[in-house]
Amino acid sequence: MKIGLCSAAGGVCTQPGVFGRVAEHAEAAGIESLWVSEHLVVSDPRTPPSPMEPTDPILDPVVSLAFAAARTTTLRLGSGVIVLPLRNPLILAKELASLDVLSEGRVLVGIGVGYVETEFRAIGVPFDHRGDRTDEYLGAMRAIWTQEHPAFEGRHVAFGGVQAHPRPVQRPHPPIVVGGWTPPALRRAAEHGNGWYGWGFDHAETASTIDRLRATLQNAARDPGLGELEITVTPNGDVDLDAAQRYAALGVDRLNLQVGEGTEADLQRFIDRIGTEIVGHV
Repeated sequence: MKIGLCSAAGGVCTQPGVFGRVAEHAEAAGIESLWVSEHLVVSDPRTPPSPMEPTDPILDPVVSLAFAAARTTTLRLGSGVIVLPLRNPLILAKELASLDVLSEGRVLVGIGVGYVETEFRAIGVPFDHRGDRTDEYLGAMRAIWTQEHPAFEGRHVAFGGVQAHPRPVQRPHPPIVVGGWTPPALRRAAEHGNGWYGWGFDHAETASTIDRLRATLQNAARDPGLGELEITVTPNGDVDLDAAQRYAALGVDRLNLQVGEGTEADLQRFIDRIGTEIVGHV
């Protein structure tokens, strides 16, 4: 099972120099991937379901992953997750293709539909129909990445007569990892994703959701070129080797462990423990 680190774009990692050193330390420990989430803006004052206080810092995912790419050579670089309906799909596709080129093919594109209406209002994107918008944006990104003469026609995005080079190093495009546990999210992963990402799942929730995914896959119009759906899960607490092995037995392909709070030294001790006790043992 692959071991990744997630939520690496907040807290102490936003202090100058720390994020790069954490990325280097993770790679040296044998960790497969580094994942960063996003909130382009946060609610002020904090109101549910916003998960963050107004002054909590969080780095932009594409910028921070580009920084990590420059400091590492093998570490995979995952957005876990970009809120796709808040982004212009052609601009984001250009950014991610550029990152894939500069990192020599290490990008993992994690996307979700978002859930904080305040963020949508601030950026000027309707909260309703964000799932439909996400589906179209995925189609538009695939078109600009893969088609000889890119074109797309949808309700929320349409274009033609344009090109965007360079194309991503990974062909036909970087892996798409769809986050979320609702029926539409599972359908989106089954139909359009190279992978699925579940956040904050214990063993029972993981088992239940993987069963739902398998049932969804049976009825999905899935392109065989997407390959087998890769399962990524972030547990809802600390994980030791026994817990990691139980996730693997359920069918989890990648376990993304939260870096948590604390100082840079705390994070490095956490990475060392994961590298020693879990990486290579599951």
